[in-house]
Amino acid sequence: MARIQTSTDTEIWDSLISAIAVSSGFQSWQLEHDTQLQGLRLEQQVQRYLRETLETLAY
Repeated sequence: MARIQTSTDTEIWDSLISAIAVSSGFQSWQLEHDTQLQGLRLEQQVQRYLRETLETLAY
């Protein structure tokens, strides 16, 4: 069952993106993946960062 996204959800997600974007871990990750990230929006970069981080933790 799909969940309808509310404006509160969007505000929370935007705040999370901003917080992650200024973190040292994300910034280091960006430097390491510079060429792979060209042309991606910040939201897409954060999603990729979170996915890779979770995959690493799950391993």
